[in-house]
Amino acid sequence: MRIDKFLWAIRIFKTRSEAAEACKHDRVTLGNRTLKASYEVKVGDVIVVRKNAVHYHYQVVALPTTRVSAKLAAAFAADLTPPTELDKLDTHKMLVFAQRKRGSGRPTKRDRRKLEEVLG
Repeated sequence: MRIDKFLWAIRIFKTRSEAAEACKHDRVTLGNRTLKASYEVKVGDVIVVRKNAVHYHYQVVALPTTRVSAKLAAAFAADLTPPTELDKLDTHKMLVFAQRKRGSGRPTKRDRRKLEEVLG
């Protein structure tokens, strides 16, 4: 199974084109090697996916034949993400929301662009 299809099937990415785009922009790696969307996944591979500032680590347990539900996705990939990486999510949220005054309304387009710039 192709890596882009695998990442889509186990719901790491919402669409297959998002998964292919992540591969194209060197956000999916295996060891020290970046993967193309056409890479054939094997059971036992440890894949690192960079989303925003966090590097998620997944070990391939089995290969699904089609897209699976969120409940079944854990049966196909084991999440090996270290807690230090998950702490980055909280740090980014605190940085972004600490700058906004409470009750200042919805974020503007400028605020959204700044957020995207920080998160990468």
